[in-house]
Amino acid sequence: MATLSDIGLAAAINILSAFAFFLAFAILRIQPVNDRVYFPKWYIKGLRSSPSAKGAFVSKFVNLDLRSYARFLNWMPAALHMPELELIDHAGLDSVVYLRIYLLGLKIFVPIAFVAFTIMVPVNWTNNNLEHSGLTFSDIDKLSISNIPNGSQRYWTHLVMAYAFTFWTCYVLKQEYKIVAAMRLHFLASEQRRPDQFTVLVRNVPPDPDESVSELVEHFFLVNHPDHYLSHQVVYNANKLSGLVEEKKKIRNWLDYYQNKYERNPSKRPLLKMGFLGLWGESVDAVDFYTAKIERLYRDISTEREKITNNPKSIMSAAFVSFKTRWGAAVCAQTQQCRNPTIWLTEWAPEPRDVYWENLAIPFVSLTIRRLIVAVAFFFLTFFFMIPIAIVQSLANIDSIEKALPFLKPIIKVKFVESFIQGFLPGIALKIFLIFLPTILMIMSKFEGFISLSALERRSASRYYFFQFINVFLGSIITGTAFQQLNQFIHQSTDEIPKTIGASIPMKATFFITYIMVDGWAGVAAEILRLKPLIIYHLKNFFLVKTEKDREVAMDPGTIGFNTGEPRIQLYFLLGLVYAVVTPILLPFIIVFFGLAYVVFRHQIINVYNQEYESAAAFWPDVHLRIIVALTVSQLLLMGLLSTKEAASSTPLLITLPVLTIWFHRFCKKRYEPAFVRNPIQEAMMKDTLERAREPSLNLKGFLQNAYMHPVFKSADDEDIYVAMGEWEEEPSLISTKRTSKRSTPLSSKHGGSALSLPEAKH
Repeated sequence: MATLSDIGLAAAINILSAFAFFLAFAILRIQPVNDRVYFPKWYIKGLRSSPSAKGAFVSKFVNLDLRSYARFLNWMPAALHMPELELIDHAGLDSVVYLRIYLLGLKIFVPIAFVAFTIMVPVNWTNNNLEHSGLTFSDIDKLSISNIPNGSQRYWTHLVMAYAFTFWTCYVLKQEYKIVAAMRLHFLASEQRRPDQFTVLVRNVPPDPDESVSELVEHFFLVNHPDHYLSHQVVYNANKLSGLVEEKKKIRNWLDYYQNKYERNPSKRPLLKMGFLGLWGESVDAVDFYTAKIERLYRDISTEREKITNNPKSIMSAAFVSFKTRWGAAVCAQTQQCRNPTIWLTEWAPEPRDVYWENLAIPFVSLTIRRLIVAVAFFFLTFFFMIPIAIVQSLANIDSIEKALPFLKPIIKVKFVESFIQGFLPGIALKIFLIFLPTILMIMSKFEGFISLSALERRSASRYYFFQFINVFLGSIITGTAFQQLNQFIHQSTDEIPKTIGASIPMKATFFITYIMVDGWAGVAAEILRLKPLIIYHLKNFFLVKTEKDREVAMDPGTIGFNTGEPRIQLYFLLGLVYAVVTPILLPFIIVFFGLAYVVFRHQIINVYNQEYESAAAFWPDVHLRIIVALTVSQLLLMGLLSTKEAASSTPLLITLPVLTIWFHRFCKKRYEPAFVRNPIQEAMMKDTLERAREPSLNLKGFLQNAYMHPVFKSADDEDIYVAMGEWEEEPSLISTKRTSKRSTPLSSKHGGSALSLPEAKH
């Protein structure tokens, strides 16, 4: 087992690593040649110009101001300087509320750590149970609950602290939920006009033999929302067209490059070799080659566009429907539209930036099958990942390495190497194993058919959290305990094994401390360095950048990555709440993570990240729920642990805690969650009234006209397709339906249409 000196050495390694990352960042960020890497957000906003565009030749690449190097840590106070309201205007509510998760960690764990070190650490330390237990342990384990003898009255201290920590956590959670809900409502009320405020997505439009999807949608909403329906846009399956347009953009970029090259030197036509990667083969005129390729793509795009226009199968049974008022949209999005609850399904439309257009082409009826397939695949992914987790845990045990690789014994017995293996290697190995997981989970979410980027990220985050809970937390505890106490398991009776596991679980704190230092300290420091984007930017800039547009693409600011960042934070909440009563020594390491991450990510949100969408903190109920789950798990584990400690008198009193915690969650869900899933009618009406008073001549149709048109139909080179794809109609009036059954009978059609017939149009 790792000793205090091993943990100290691991801490020193990670602190030095973090400091090295910060020092490298402080130097690299002030170099003119790196300005687009470390301040891309300001370039996107048009508020910053490249410092390499002016000055002497050397100063375009290297910062020659020596005084700026002395202020290498001034980015930290600068990151904290921007007020929260200004930060919301600058980066959006999603980013600000994401930062509040780190603040929430500090609010919960700083007071808990103070109480734990004041009361619980002395209670645990002043015992000698581990010395007589025959278990493998370290000095750190003497600070844990495992050091208290079975049946001791001291367990009452842990019981009281469990209640105190639970009540404090719930109090902070309630206050934060209340604040974030108020921030969301205020943000929505004060926000500028957005298309999604007036638009709903209707899915599973029933087929009709007499009317097209577009005509059927218009007819249905004219009848059922006659005073508020404004216009609609049907959803096309334009995935193939989208691929052709993307290819055309790339070819256009190459053509611009070679045309610019030819203009700089008109005496020499640029040539292109047709072999592998342009390294060999027949040489052709590059401008003529790419011009011909673009013309061919234009023909393909035109053919595909015509196919989409004329083929009814290209129109999906879904549409974006816009209303004259927010009130009308709110009523439609939050009510059942038809007697049959499986058709005419309405939901709030994501904001246009948030729409994941590829999934809108998936037939609604196939979504259930897709989600079943993904659920099975995720089950196997989660539980088969136990194998590499077991390998990682074996690395944390010197004895296991000696038995498997005896020839390494002289090396691994060196004090520094032993400390490195036990205090650093397991954490970095586990981090490497988890690198590709977010990509796999995002692919699964896309396959499931979610129609917005925010929903994709929230779904991936949920799965990532569950995966970490099963594999990183439970997997590390179970497999690590088996490796460390293998000799004890073999030579004891079966009924003693649960007690051994109960004593060993607190001692896994050593592994989690190393993981927190690697992932939470060095990992967060590496985040601000942006080494990968830095290298990729300069490689692209040297080899691939041909135009200014290429340079903007190469800049790649990235986003906060909710699908990976939030589950990682939740793992620290889980570890902190589980070990707060069991092994409090873990808490300072978690507090350092939350404090460091808050400063780093605040800097990144101000200067780097460019959010792809704005959900107005719709993810907060998920954050709250996962912390509640962590709190409940900590209570159940403590209950199980005390049951192995012969603390019969105190253990039953813990049963109340999970019950109270679940009741608290249900209270918060009823009280605050509606603000995140519904739009109050009162708020919608209030905003509509104010808008009519301030802008009585507002042309809402012009504002909404192309908001939910597929991006490939908005290309600057394809303006003619606006007409081809069917414009949003002028403000409709009641029209006669093409369905003959409607003219002769007031009854509903078998496809679920309205029972009302429409009068003939009067001209």
